[in-house]
Amino acid sequence: MNTAEELDIITRMRGEVMSRKDITGENLFLAWGYPTAIILFIEYLALTIWNENWCVWLWAGIPLIGAPLMIYYLRVDYKRTHHRTHEQGYILTLWIFIGIASCVGGAAMGFAGVFEKFFFSYLGLLCGLGCFLTGIILDFRPKTVCGIIASLLSIIPLFLQGEYWPLQLLVTSFIVTIALIIPGHLFKKFVREYYS
Repeated sequence: MNTAEELDIITRMRGEVMSRKDITGENLFLAWGYPTAIILFIEYLALTIWNENWCVWLWAGIPLIGAPLMIYYLRVDYKRTHHRTHEQGYILTLWIFIGIASCVGGAAMGFAGVFEKFFFSYLGLLCGLGCFLTGIILDFRPKTVCGIIASLLSIIPLFLQGEYWPLQLLVTSFIVTIALIIPGHLFKKFVREYYS
């Protein structure tokens, strides 16, 4: 092999490496989706079947489970790729903002006395918009479609007031499943096929 052939091989390999995108974050939607959907469903059951009002504090388990899982998956992704792309930075910033907005919004609604009226619609809308924007950034259509559906469904909890309030928990669990769990599994499948 002569020098020209070696340079050609090096140039082709460099082009393949530069054009290939490392896809990461395939587990982040699931890390937040499952704890959120399951805990909201347990709260719904506890309120309706056992009539236990203390169960509304179970939501504190969502960040206690989701945050360590997110940190773990981010470390695994970083060890695999050893860098973070602009898209990954945008998505991570977006979801940190959504997490902070949901906590601050929930606290503000609690102090204002409107938590039971608006919070679950607000949470569903934030999850839907986050899924939609993530789908646009990654150019992954299933996330975009699931985000639109979840955002539209986030209106439903507004109509479940008074004696129907516990149904907000069930509907929000369903919305989170559409916004996080379903696209999370679809994206994970896509990543496996991409790297196989």
